[in-house]
Amino acid sequence: MGDAAHAVNIAFHGVRGSTPCCCPTLQRYGGNTSCVSIESEGADPIVLDCGTGIRMFGASLADEACEVDVLVTHLHWDHVQGLPFFAPLKFPDTRFTVYGPGENGESFGASFSRFMTPPFFPVETAQLSATITFDEALDREFRLGDTDVMARPVPHTGTTAGFRVTRNGVSVAYIPDHQEPIDDPTHVAPSVLELCRGVDVLIHDAQFTADELAAKADWGHSTPEYAVEVARQAGVKMLVLFHHDPAHDDDMVDEIAQRMAELAADDPFEVIAAAEGLKLTLAAQR
Repeated sequence: MGDAAHAVNIAFHGVRGSTPCCCPTLQRYGGNTSCVSIESEGADPIVLDCGTGIRMFGASLADEACEVDVLVTHLHWDHVQGLPFFAPLKFPDTRFTVYGPGENGESFGASFSRFMTPPFFPVETAQLSATITFDEALDREFRLGDTDVMARPVPHTGTTAGFRVTRNGVSVAYIPDHQEPIDDPTHVAPSVLELCRGVDVLIHDAQFTADELAAKADWGHSTPEYAVEVARQAGVKMLVLFHHDPAHDDDMVDEIAQRMAELAADDPFEVIAAAEGLKLTLAAQR
């Protein structure tokens, strides 16, 4: 039975893939890169990726110290470059814990810190006022307060994790970068199905059209049709198309979302396109 008093809010602060972009034709869906927050009353927020959208999330918080857990899928720029612009990091009492996968035998913290160092960036993580901690998360399960987190490897370019977050009985799977199999568009990796099976909300890569995928077969992304295939096989309740390509303007994303809703018309799940400012509120399941 739903419990509105302990509702879970899923807010989208950045929904673009590859690079932040700003032009008049992208305003409705937004140009900030990947960042989604999961919040509920009486619990610390969990943030999915810290692309440029995390600056917007930080601006929405009270101007004071806070405790935040961040789940980072991988170390590509569009998923990490917003961290130093998260406003609460200016407070010494802020606790900012970042979970994600390392790369090529290097720890996640060491890899992240190498990105935030001159000449690539003028300020290192150790110079920020807040306490920032890095922890490994690629193929493990752990708890953050009263929230269960599952991390599993996802096919992409380089080491990449996907996450399943369950809070107050509400489950969210987050797979923003996912290589669609070129030779078999119905195959879904067992690790991905484990993350997605039966979730209330699946946030999934939908960056490339079929023609774009053919031209960029090894770039590590999915078509919207493949996102529907994953949702169908996993038995999800809602599919949110995510990680929109910078070349896809508002009208094109509208058209993709409409086509995918029609493709899934006989399925029991809803299909929508993620946009900056979108908030989904789901009653707790007790």
